[in-house]
Amino acid sequence: MNFQQLRSVREAQRRNFNLTEVAQALHTSQPGVSRQIRELEDELGIDIFVRAGKRLTGLTEPGRNVMPIVERLLREAENLRRAGEDFARADSGHLRIAATHSQARYALPPAVRDFRDTHPEVSLQFTQGSPQQVARLLIDGEADIGIATEALALHPQLLTLPCYRWTHTVLVPPGHPLEAEAAAGTPLTLERLAEFPVITYETGYTGRSHIDDAFAAAGLELNVVLVAMDADVIKTYVELGLGVGIVAAIAYDEERDRHLRAIDARHLFADNLTRLAVRRDAYLRDYVYAFIETFAPPLTRDLVEQARLSPNGSD
Repeated sequence: MNFQQLRSVREAQRRNFNLTEVAQALHTSQPGVSRQIRELEDELGIDIFVRAGKRLTGLTEPGRNVMPIVERLLREAENLRRAGEDFARADSGHLRIAATHSQARYALPPAVRDFRDTHPEVSLQFTQGSPQQVARLLIDGEADIGIATEALALHPQLLTLPCYRWTHTVLVPPGHPLEAEAAAGTPLTLERLAEFPVITYETGYTGRSHIDDAFAAAGLELNVVLVAMDADVIKTYVELGLGVGIVAAIAYDEERDRHLRAIDARHLFADNLTRLAVRRDAYLRDYVYAFIETFAPPLTRDLVEQARLSPNGSD
């Protein structure tokens, strides 16, 4: 039994049993992958995969029981490698961060700048995706840290910790009726907002559920005419006059967004909580703890370690 066999089996499941994709991911040949899988099956005395001719089509019942053990063995091997690197090359390595667009674009840059000043030998890799994709990258061991607003706390494999709360703001082009009303001191209401076409985030992104919940609780219909994954796209179409934008307040910068006007909407929608997550069973190198504290100073190494030891450690 060897790790290449285990990797071949794991990737076969992850790649939906497509051996061509498995071979590409492992930088080897398809016959080589098939041989590694067969050798492991022969050693264990079971068929891990259901086959249709030469194609893999699913997991057998023994395979479903074996896969968690395979995953655990490979994670522990990775943990062992990282533990060795912490002593051999404490100040250098790779840090993989998965985040939603809003976090990567607006929240992370100051932390990245400060971290690079103190850890110049650590290379950073960013992957952007939906909250569900961020969670999956962490669970699959393809990211060290995940940062998102929603979804992370739904996975028991992940330790999720609160970072900061934020609110939404409403954006309109100059001269819009809502701008004049705000300038006159008239508070924005959901009823008034419902009179206009809305441009906001896709479902599952950047606190969209709180926007939907607020309108539903008021018995109002949200007239969404365009959705996007990130605030920059939303702002572009608000500038074109296609609708009123609802975005994360952090996404608006008065100097940068001179062609837009922001209207306070914190009283309309529930606060959102940005969370940071790591795998509960992952070995975290020293610089991972350093980045976490740079991004969210209350999350000290001691606090993170205590939370990881707690069976209910989460926000």
